[in-house]
Amino acid sequence: MGLEDKVVGITKFCVHPFHFKQTKTIVGGTKNIKIEKIKALQPDIILCNKEENTKEIVEMCQEIAEVHVSEIYNLNDSIKLIEEYGTLLGCRTEAQNIVQKLNFKLADFKRFTKDLEPKKVAYFIWREPWMVAANNTFIDHILELNKFINIYKNKERYPEVELKKIRLEGDPDLVFLSSEPYPFKEEHAFEIGRRTHHAKTVFVDGELFSWYGSRMLKSFDYFKKLHQRII
Repeated sequence: MGLEDKVVGITKFCVHPFHFKQTKTIVGGTKNIKIEKIKALQPDIILCNKEENTKEIVEMCQEIAEVHVSEIYNLNDSIKLIEEYGTLLGCRTEAQNIVQKLNFKLADFKRFTKDLEPKKVAYFIWREPWMVAANNTFIDHILELNKFINIYKNKERYPEVELKKIRLEGDPDLVFLSSEPYPFKEEHAFEIGRRTHHAKTVFVDGELFSWYGSRMLKSFDYFKKLHQRII
């Protein structure tokens, strides 16, 4: 949005653009903020997210500056948020450019998926305990856009699951191992794979499935390549 010089603080999970790690102040993690560091930066506005930040964190931040809390479940929410930021941060033109590109990419992708055969999927985000993306999440919405049927749609948010029950709970055609937040390896793919019938295990880019901002502009080209890989 052209606001690089305006950003004064980031979390340790804000990994893009890469050079921010050297040029911006890191104010902790999303669950463990360094409130004194934030105060010292004297921000005009603090951007929070309902899924990532606790109510207590939001309330602490409100004592320092204006706080905007986002809550995202689907692409419509994402588009509205970009527009809100454009208004809030004085960059409506830049925000609208992102929205227009996103709508164009989405329309093109819907044409691409129109005749795709639906496939059953389990999307894993964690191990010990095993956890998946289920209903009422942005990831589930993106899976649906891809014609992937989430076998854990009957569960809420990010539940723990038992591997030994994966066949009974849906017997997926595909198992996706997200690149974040857990660093899955080949042995984990084997561990899950032997519990399924004949599911294909695929390592996927978690950022492109779950980062709902401008990174989504890269997602749809990635999804097209992903479909070609799993044919």
